[in-house]
Amino acid sequence: MIKGVVEVGCDEAGRGPLAGSVFAAAVILPQDFRCEELNDSKQLTEKQRESLRPVIQEQAIAWAVAEVTAKEIDRLNILKASILAMQKAIAELAVQPQHILVDGNRWRPYIPEGGVLEIPADTVVHGDATYMSIAAASVLAKTYRDDYMLRLHAEFPQYGWDKNKGYPTEQHYAAIKEYGLTPYHRKTFRCL
Repeated sequence: MIKGVVEVGCDEAGRGPLAGSVFAAAVILPQDFRCEELNDSKQLTEKQRESLRPVIQEQAIAWAVAEVTAKEIDRLNILKASILAMQKAIAELAVQPQHILVDGNRWRPYIPEGGVLEIPADTVVHGDATYMSIAAASVLAKTYRDDYMLRLHAEFPQYGWDKNKGYPTEQHYAAIKEYGLTPYHRKTFRCL
């Protein structure tokens, strides 16, 4: 964290699944924010993520979640779609950041709407284990995507999205083989 600088942490959830949107979150935390339980969302249980979500939403200076659909993923590719989702989340923030922290090693310059200068950004591999704001974004992106996959499961229960969240599992592949692809499947991914 850079003292006196409004810094936003960004992360995504859902790069690897065969179905569903990719979600991203952007979170600006107060400089004095502390939360011992907060960590990379993949290291937390579903119950821990769910209990952290309201803490993050209540204590963050600003936060936003955005999605990019399977159709857009097929058009762009998953890397570009993930970056787009993060940039959409930043654009929705009520407070404009002065610096961007991104989980991973890829980013594209981000210029706010109506702006002329790009906001400086740093990519951080395993940033969700290093920066609280990225870890918070990781939790929000994951919980919002999980909720979304549960809604899709209600529409297409045969694919087991309540459990596999759209990721490639034996059950998911077997369902694709038996029932075919849904409008939520990523056609450019190896679904068969």
